[in-house]
Amino acid sequence: MKSSKKKLLIGFGIVFFAILSGCSFNQAPDQDKVSSPPPEQKGKNALPIPPLLEDKNPADDVAEFYLKAQKSTKSFLDGVETESYGYNGDYLGPVIQVQKGEQVKVHIKNELGDEETTVHWHGLEVPGSADGGPHNAIKPNEIFSPSFTITQPAATLWYHPHPLHKTGEQVYKGLAGLFYIEDEVSNRLNIPKSYGENDFPIVIQDRNLREDGQLSYDLNMMSLMHGMHGDTPLVNGVFDPYLEVPQGKVRLRLLNGSNARIFQLKLSKDNHFWQIASDGGFLEKPVKMDQIVLGPAERAEMIVDFSQYKQGDKVQLFDQDVRLMNFIIGTPEKEKFEIPDQLTTIEKINPPSGTVTRTFAFQGMGNSVNINGKQMDMNRIDEEVQLNATEIWEITNIDNGMMGGMGMPHPFHPHGVQFQILERNGKEPPENEQGWKDTILLMPGDKVKTIATFKKDGVFMYHCHILEHEDAGMMGQFEVN
Repeated sequence: MKSSKKKLLIGFGIVFFAILSGCSFNQAPDQDKVSSPPPEQKGKNALPIPPLLEDKNPADDVAEFYLKAQKSTKSFLDGVETESYGYNGDYLGPVIQVQKGEQVKVHIKNELGDEETTVHWHGLEVPGSADGGPHNAIKPNEIFSPSFTITQPAATLWYHPHPLHKTGEQVYKGLAGLFYIEDEVSNRLNIPKSYGENDFPIVIQDRNLREDGQLSYDLNMMSLMHGMHGDTPLVNGVFDPYLEVPQGKVRLRLLNGSNARIFQLKLSKDNHFWQIASDGGFLEKPVKMDQIVLGPAERAEMIVDFSQYKQGDKVQLFDQDVRLMNFIIGTPEKEKFEIPDQLTTIEKINPPSGTVTRTFAFQGMGNSVNINGKQMDMNRIDEEVQLNATEIWEITNIDNGMMGGMGMPHPFHPHGVQFQILERNGKEPPENEQGWKDTILLMPGDKVKTIATFKKDGVFMYHCHILEHEDAGMMGQFEVN
């Protein structure tokens, strides 16, 4: 590992927190009256492991699932029931696990009262008709049943609502879940893969809790400008939980499920870990790291080796200096795993002659945020892409000199496609960004050059994944045909 590459990635989070010095967990600028969980709740709750959603179709190579977006209540504070949303439950949703090559059908019922919703398959390469963007609105009490074939490699993806102007609020109230793809590579590798035993989903979010214990999503000038930042960190919907892990190698599948916060993650006791996957699947080789920065919607898989600890020892996961959760070392692992020298082979996309190059400039503030000077219009297609074409997309986060010379970060996400990063600020990307990506974090002044082949037809979104920016209009549409 070259230290310069490691420092480059870590630096994204450091710059961000310098920009938003008032947005720490100890002081949430978005609300006047917020209440963090009391100290006595620290470390007392076990990490909940979402259930695996049952496949209702017994046929081989076919998977059929049922999801219900519903209103519910959840206790974030002892003895206080909070209004929340969830998929098939009170908050967040089950993990959907499929195999490459399967034909998948998901029946989604909207039980959110008088609200429309959608379910977007974030990171999945599917046709626009199944993608779950704003065009796929599910009206109250109706059912939407998208069907698609899994054509991409093993990856940790996720699903969440994407209704026009309402994505931020619905995700904030709890609508999100993980979507796993497995294939011959993931099945063959000698890495932890027993769900809930040595392979764990870790959904990290931040939320505001009012003094009455209710979730607070009241937008003001600060939250419109920077996105909604909460005072309380949650992991799988719980404040400062603990997880008993085997005394050995453990696989963590991390999702930054926050609306706007960037997480700078590290383990206590100067522990290192091996990142084995990014948004769209395995890296070619494990990357040894001691910190990782995840922007909103980014994912990473890591392997942590707890074999040097004794039963009962504790290791913590931190965001900078804020503890997110505790790992308690249990009994020795039942089987031995390795850190493979080679995980997979990624075929690099070489730009063919005459490759179309498009540019996307993120700019503006508050309600005026835009891409290329335009805000979202459902009746306008901003970019026309030929089916199966390979294109280069250059994304720039324009530092407009406002806010005392410091702008805002913007994570870029296009629907229905996975990218490879060619350059970050004119240089080769860090090792852990050299796999497949669907969300790319740009700090103020950053310029990222990407390349992708567009294999699915239909209308898709591209947007900033700070959800309040997306809802304010920092989004456009491209059509593949």
